[in-house]
Amino acid sequence: MKQILSNSLKVLLPILLGGAILYWMYRGFDFARVGDTLLHGTNWWWMAFSLVFGVTAQVFRGLRWCQTLEPLGERPSAMTCVHAIFLSYTTSLVIPRSGEVTRCGILSRYEGTSFSKALGTVVTERIIDSLIIVVIALVVFVFQIGTFMRFFDETGTSFTDCLHSFTTTGYIVTAVCVVATALFLYFVARHFTVFSRLKKVVADIRDGILSLRNVRRKWLFAAYTFGIWGSYFLHFYITFFCFPFTESLSVMTALIAFVVGSFAVIVPTPNGMGSWHFAVKTILVMSGVENAADAETYVLIVHAIQTALMPVLGMYSAIMLLNKKRV
Repeated sequence: MKQILSNSLKVLLPILLGGAILYWMYRGFDFARVGDTLLHGTNWWWMAFSLVFGVTAQVFRGLRWCQTLEPLGERPSAMTCVHAIFLSYTTSLVIPRSGEVTRCGILSRYEGTSFSKALGTVVTERIIDSLIIVVIALVVFVFQIGTFMRFFDETGTSFTDCLHSFTTTGYIVTAVCVVATALFLYFVARHFTVFSRLKKVVADIRDGILSLRNVRRKWLFAAYTFGIWGSYFLHFYITFFCFPFTESLSVMTALIAFVVGSFAVIVPTPNGMGSWHFAVKTILVMSGVENAADAETYVLIVHAIQTALMPVLGMYSAIMLLNKKRV
């Protein structure tokens, strides 16, 4: 009974947190705008094109993962790695951050790959990807200091004004997101502490983390990494061309929104539900989308469509794996 309650809370709490943020954002919002935009204000060719990069990002991630497993003596099929990635994103929609465990389990079941070694390579991936997004964030910030100053001067605003215009509810939402993220990291750390009591598992995880040192063709690893993050950015940026109120926004605006959105999804809600909407909408309004309702419409539509892609890919992979023998 206790286990059932614990599992239920893992599913319900992230959804409730994301739902609460969305309720706060969209209270009083005219949802007829969304339907009208979908029917008459969306360029679906651009939207379809953006989804291509949502797929390639995950394919590159699967291929890169396959490469990092080779130095450990594990040689799973590249397609199984890709299917595992597809399914991992789908399960993370239900239980945030559960995808890492899911994809390692899939390789163990269908390829006989060591679960703990695979988990170690996932830790390595996360470290590398975290460093990359931090570097991107620093570069964008450094190059945009002047732009932000000019923007605030021309509009007669200042950082102080922005802080004053940030409502009490806005501060509360931000604080709740920070606390929720801290609690999530705490519970993850506790689980890893229990897990680490098994010496062999710890050794395998360590080997997985250090596997990058012995990766062959490091240039290919770098190319896959560039492909992952380039695809992520294009997956987001191309959606600007789908709507008349965002099509004139600059690449730099897209970069800023991309970076802020990437940090927002750290909040443990399904695919950054709520926190991503809030962060990206704020950047769009700051960057020239005059009507806040247009920015809210944009984030609602884009997030919904890009999130819907994940279970589609997950179902495809589940069907493909049904015909594959288990080890």
